[in-house]
Amino acid sequence: MIDPTNRNTALASALVEELSRSGVRHAILSPGSRSSPLALALDRDPGIELTVVLDERSAGFIALGCTLSTGAPAVVACTSGSAAANLHPAVVEADQAGVPLIVLTSDRPPELRGIGAGQTIDQIGLYGSASRWFCEGGTHDADDTGLLHMRSLGCRAWAEATLGRGPVHLNLSWRDPLGPEPHPEDVTAARPLAVEGRSEGRPLTVPIAGREPSAALVEALAGAVSRAGRGLIVAGRSLDPDLPAAVADLAAAAGFPVLAEPTSGLRLGPHSRGAVATYDLLARSRPDELAPDLVLRFGDMPTSKPLRAWLEAVEVDQVAIDPPGRWNEPSRIAGAFVRADATAVARALTAALERRGGGDWAAAWAEAEAATQGAIDAALADGPELSEPGIWRALGETFGDGEEVLVASSMPIRDAEAFLRPGSAAVRIHANRGANGIDGLVSTAAGIALGSDRPTWLVLGDLALAHDLGGLASVRDLPAPLRIVVIDNGGGGIFDFLPQASQVEADAFERLFTTPSGLDVEGAAALYGIDFVEVRSEAELAGLAGSGSVLARVRVEREGNVDLHRRIAEAVAHALAT
Repeated sequence: MIDPTNRNTALASALVEELSRSGVRHAILSPGSRSSPLALALDRDPGIELTVVLDERSAGFIALGCTLSTGAPAVVACTSGSAAANLHPAVVEADQAGVPLIVLTSDRPPELRGIGAGQTIDQIGLYGSASRWFCEGGTHDADDTGLLHMRSLGCRAWAEATLGRGPVHLNLSWRDPLGPEPHPEDVTAARPLAVEGRSEGRPLTVPIAGREPSAALVEALAGAVSRAGRGLIVAGRSLDPDLPAAVADLAAAAGFPVLAEPTSGLRLGPHSRGAVATYDLLARSRPDELAPDLVLRFGDMPTSKPLRAWLEAVEVDQVAIDPPGRWNEPSRIAGAFVRADATAVARALTAALERRGGGDWAAAWAEAEAATQGAIDAALADGPELSEPGIWRALGETFGDGEEVLVASSMPIRDAEAFLRPGSAAVRIHANRGANGIDGLVSTAAGIALGSDRPTWLVLGDLALAHDLGGLASVRDLPAPLRIVVIDNGGGGIFDFLPQASQVEADAFERLFTTPSGLDVEGAAALYGIDFVEVRSEAELAGLAGSGSVLARVRVEREGNVDLHRRIAEAVAHALAT
């Protein structure tokens, strides 16, 4: 039912009601005057939990995190002008990562644009190609046509975001009065469908998309799998919570080892049994002995450069399976690209196969995995008490069932990929690996905690924390604990692994690349009223389990990190050679 107070309240409530009926459960609002109709409608809707976030840049990433944790598009709404521009980084990440997001920007009406009116910029198509769909909402009367138009926009925004797997942008113009000033005479709609919507709380329009792959596709894939004697499954990041189980069942039926990237849902949890986690080191040390004759790839390509280089070099059939609307094929060597629902493909393929054991092929991978894990443990035992690789061994044993984890780009995701041991704890691991930036991570983690209402971990470096200090403002009000682990190596440690480290004079390298921030992490925690912990041992790191929201700093020595990684690789190579 619309809010009939005035024209704007009626139009905004019609839009929001359809978003709610379609499935929106979380909305993030950055306050402003021009967005008053949206703010009132979002706050009024009983099906939507509204969270107010002062900074639009943070708000965008919090909405992104909500979507990551719930699977349903969150709404982020703001006023006009630079407020809308500050949502752009989150929109870019949502676009590149295939994360549904509904962006509602408020705007001046057409007569106030282009004449120097305050807080007015060109918001038409503001996010360019990063938006799956854009619509200029226009200005309308609150009659039957206007209300049905707004209801239809709400349904289409949901459909375009979910079916297109990415962000959509509605730019909405509002004339005065912006607040709930009574003008019931301006609301002339009388048709029940416009005023009340469909009966029983149904959306005006429901999107329907096919999921099942064709019989011909399944037959072709089943034939390729049956002929393969040395098949592999490479499992990368996916937003589909049903995919890990489907891929695990397929691997068991086909007898294929699974190279499980941390965000695949197959590294930790009930489907991690037999997962290969050390492929980054194996790809460097033993590529020929473990070369496959068929590769099935589900989800994003893993981050590991050695794995990517190895897959690009092997002359075998590779099949990439990705949802419609994406072309996730950075290797450019896949022989087939299947645009279909990955879970449906995996299930249909499993049903079409005669189950077989992995035999010597699977045993070779299991032996290599065990030898590599043992070599890593031995190398770490000879290293410092706390190290960047060692942190992931400890955290893997600390995460608990039902918890959420966000891993930062740069070194954290690379170390998690290389050193996080498979385990049975039912943990969901996320990463902003669309645009691969280190901005907005605190806010994204806050959104994950908000959407899931589960204890959430964020593992990031000191520079990534500095990028999103404002996100700490949302931590205290979260419904679930957010445990932030800051790996403080005094700057951008990833640059020590790049050619610039040996090509640039030391002082210039520090100033131009590693850029130590000198951030007072403890002071940042105090500023936002968050508990602070200085972690000095793996035992203290494990002690964070069960805590409330906390900002924990783990100091590590950057100078020895490259050498430690080198010694681990050498230990693995030696173990595999013997």
